[in-house]
Amino acid sequence: MSGRPIGYYVHHHGAGHRRRANAIAAASDRRIVLLGTNIGDAGIDLADDRPASGAFDGIDCTSSRPNALHYAPVDHDGVRSRVARIAGWIAQERPALMVVDVSAEVAMLARLASVPTVYVRLAGERGDVAHGEAFRGATGLLAPFHPAFETESTPDWVREKTLYAQGIACAPPVSKPAERSVLVVFGRGGRGGDGARIAEAARACPAWTWRVIGPATAPADIPSNLVFAGWVPAPEADIAGAAIVIGAAGDGLVNAVMAGDRPFVCIPEERPFGEQHATACGLKALNAAIVLPEWPAGVFWNRILDDALALPPAARRPLQDRDAAGKVARWLALLVSNPAPPRKHCA
Repeated sequence: MSGRPIGYYVHHHGAGHRRRANAIAAASDRRIVLLGTNIGDAGIDLADDRPASGAFDGIDCTSSRPNALHYAPVDHDGVRSRVARIAGWIAQERPALMVVDVSAEVAMLARLASVPTVYVRLAGERGDVAHGEAFRGATGLLAPFHPAFETESTPDWVREKTLYAQGIACAPPVSKPAERSVLVVFGRGGRGGDGARIAEAARACPAWTWRVIGPATAPADIPSNLVFAGWVPAPEADIAGAAIVIGAAGDGLVNAVMAGDRPFVCIPEERPFGEQHATACGLKALNAAIVLPEWPAGVFWNRILDDALALPPAARRPLQDRDAAGKVARWLALLVSNPAPPRKHCA
């Protein structure tokens, strides 16, 4: 992997960004260097930019922030360190391209440092100034979702600049799911699971075994058919072994469930820009998942699980692309080799 590298900025909020970056890097013939918080030895580790409270909600409480930025707190040592580290790496390594997943600020920094960018577009209403300028300044845009998840308000010029690559995920294990088994998944970027409500659902469905992975509060009284397994860094094996998966509409989980070809019960969570609701609407439109507005009472769960099993597997197939990471890797190589690449992506 000789030649100038491709930089890949990985946002630390949620695990889907890192999984996507890993899959694309593994499929690439070019050297891809990851940059992000808690990257460790896998790339360039950046200082944490979160406030002292540790809670990151994308709001910096800075009244003077320019409209072209989302998060630019004043007098933050971590932010200063990150900017210096990224700029120093760019000056030393002269990357041929910078993939930004996701940060309007890093996209602007890379362009200021004379590096062409690819900006990762997440689902939802992204018509604000900061997103618009990041899109406008990018050589290309990458949407890790199916075009059916697109919002009607997305401008044509943004769509034309976008490579849609649904299903960017690590290859799932080949596994036969355990019959009448439910996997409930909570991601690192969410609010965590209410163990009491999950226990209520498990009690109402005694013929099913329930397993919970990710952050969730376990109640004092746990039924015998329910297990709280805690955080699992690589959930693909758990997904492959479940008859039904329940979770939110984060793109990382959706891609993993669709890649594993599992019936999905989707309960979208509130996110900035309506990201998960846009994804959930797309899943519902394709009949690829059961979509619920909130966690239902226990009495409804037997019917919900039956409905999930009845979902047509063919409806999930448009969301499964075994070569999604490879397609992205080839597209990135095309952008590097052609300063003015065609807008249509390579197959």
